[in-house]
Amino acid sequence: MSKLSGNLNKRTNDSEMLKFLFDFDETIRFDKIVEREKTLALCRLLKYKMIRAKFNKEVKIMKMAKAWMVLILMAGVLALPLTSWAKTEIIWWHAMGGFLGERVNDITNKFNASQSEYEIKAINKGGYADVLTAGIAAYRAKTPPHIMQVFEVGTQTMLSSGAIYPVYQLMKDQGIKIDWDDFISVVKTYYSKGGNLYSMPFNSSTPILYYNKTAFEKAGLNPQVPPKTFEDIEKAAKAVVSKGAAKIGFTVSWPSWTLMENMHTWNDQPFANNNNGIAAMATELKFNGKLGTQVMELLTRWQKEGIFTYSGRAARGDQPTINGEAAISLASTALVGTMARTSKFDWGTGNLPKLSGYPQGNSIIGGASLWVMKGHKKEQYKGVAKFLEFLGQPEQQAWWHANTGYFPLTRASVKALPEDHFRKNSNLWTAFYQITSGKTTPNSQGIRLGNFVAVRDTIEAEMENVFSARKTPKQGLDDAVKKGNQTLKEFASLYK
Repeated sequence: MSKLSGNLNKRTNDSEMLKFLFDFDETIRFDKIVEREKTLALCRLLKYKMIRAKFNKEVKIMKMAKAWMVLILMAGVLALPLTSWAKTEIIWWHAMGGFLGERVNDITNKFNASQSEYEIKAINKGGYADVLTAGIAAYRAKTPPHIMQVFEVGTQTMLSSGAIYPVYQLMKDQGIKIDWDDFISVVKTYYSKGGNLYSMPFNSSTPILYYNKTAFEKAGLNPQVPPKTFEDIEKAAKAVVSKGAAKIGFTVSWPSWTLMENMHTWNDQPFANNNNGIAAMATELKFNGKLGTQVMELLTRWQKEGIFTYSGRAARGDQPTINGEAAISLASTALVGTMARTSKFDWGTGNLPKLSGYPQGNSIIGGASLWVMKGHKKEQYKGVAKFLEFLGQPEQQAWWHANTGYFPLTRASVKALPEDHFRKNSNLWTAFYQITSGKTTPNSQGIRLGNFVAVRDTIEAEMENVFSARKTPKQGLDDAVKKGNQTLKEFASLYK
């Protein structure tokens, strides 16, 4: 008998029977409910696990995709040059355009490629005067470049400005050793104060004589012998013009620099007091004396005779030299690079012409140096110092000299040149020999004036008055001295 039948026999009354049946039915119903709930719960669990598994799979896929994207991006970044994101930027304002500007870019790119910490941005700001004006304005606005290329006539202005970080101090602070004594004395002296270099010499030049050998030969002159005196220039200029060998007998570039400033130092005559402003700040100009008047009288006579042509200020006299129109000219040694690259005629160079009756002095430097400006972060100055150190390396200076015509600035850079360099490049030798073999005296070691830019403008304006016959040579020079002295006085009053 089943358990159920036994239980029924024990419960004989109806009430017990009903209660048993009720309880039994509930038990059955509860068990079914439990079973159903278990089944539903199991289904829900299975569904949850399936959803969870799908979710986890999708998350895993997303994570893997993200990881691959990161890896791809990292690979792309690593494939980029380090210079595109890691270098500290150093701003350099310069005044070199055309062929010389290309050489500035070349040497800048060489430095940038040589290391991974700093990026020099070389920016042309126009001519020399433009760079100086823009630099002063930027300093006042507290936005100066790190480095400024300033021509030699801006030297006293920069020294007095209070805006500069002296180069000798910069290198000392950065622990970079430079053999300052290895610099050519005439260069070091000019850019020094108290025996210390305040700017980094960069593109130093001096004026020399250029002559058209082809025109000389056509005129029956010896093309291998350049004019050595003003008398020689007069004879040669007359010959080439009279025989139609050249349109212009004689011209000049940078007229104040070549005809007034360098003629005084080359002939050992004072240009200003206090050793031309080297010993102390100059307060009086002296170029309206015998030598200055003699030069201007000579040129006005030549102009009337048709053998001298005034070509204008700055480098405007370069063009008739480059294209062969001028038989003889005075211009910067920096023109050698352009002449070698572009001239279509035979040409040569010689020393500046002497005036008889005066002792031998020396030519003075032109070109420019690099000044470091105040107002930047310490870590940036480390990059500035590294760049200047690079420019001072003998191999870089030798390259710069050979490719531009500016002369090498240190003895080490001369030694870095090939032994036959100057034999093969005699026109590069001319300027270097001239400035290193001349006699250095208080009158010839350089000219350093306050607001020299304005003084030079005044001189050239009065020269133009003389060449246009509005004034006599003596009147023009006297007026230039008078106006120039006022400029010096005003400058000195600012820096007492």
